[in-house]
Amino acid sequence: MNQQRLILSSPLLEIVVSRLAQELIEKHQDFANTVLLGMQPRGIHFAERIGRELNRALGHDVPLGYLDATFYRDDFRRRDSPLRPNTTHVPFVIESKRVILIDDVLATGRMVRAALDAMTAFGRPSKVELMVLIDRRYNRDLPIKPDYTGKRVNTIESQRVLVEWTEQGAEADRIWLVG
Repeated sequence: MNQQRLILSSPLLEIVVSRLAQELIEKHQDFANTVLLGMQPRGIHFAERIGRELNRALGHDVPLGYLDATFYRDDFRRRDSPLRPNTTHVPFVIESKRVILIDDVLATGRMVRAALDAMTAFGRPSKVELMVLIDRRYNRDLPIKPDYTGKRVNTIESQRVLVEWTEQGAEADRIWLVG
């Protein structure tokens, strides 16, 4: 039997997004040399929320792009069915910029590794930081750790985190632990 446990929802989710945006402002001030990259497919919704919060607080637009790392995944050729790529939209050069890589859930770290490889097509950043909404502890395959975390969740391998965004058609923003 599949059990679901609600781990985050509105209005607490809005507070988490606001807190993370404030942490970014504290470290990057006016974002003169910093860009945001949301990881496809699900990290872009979180990145858009962070971007809107930053734009509101700073009074100007912070550069935001979408990065698809499908073809950089280490399991790309190991699947029975081919993976479908998502749109990559990086309307800026990241050469010598500080990049905030944003995803909804960090589990094994393999998607982050793939995204780091995919970023090289757009230049060599001066620094890369990782922001995740949910950090699934105890699931890491690679030594990757977020710089900014919305919530840490202790999980076992049989569990997964399901993020529902209204932008994707959900009736409310909710994050579930399923397993």
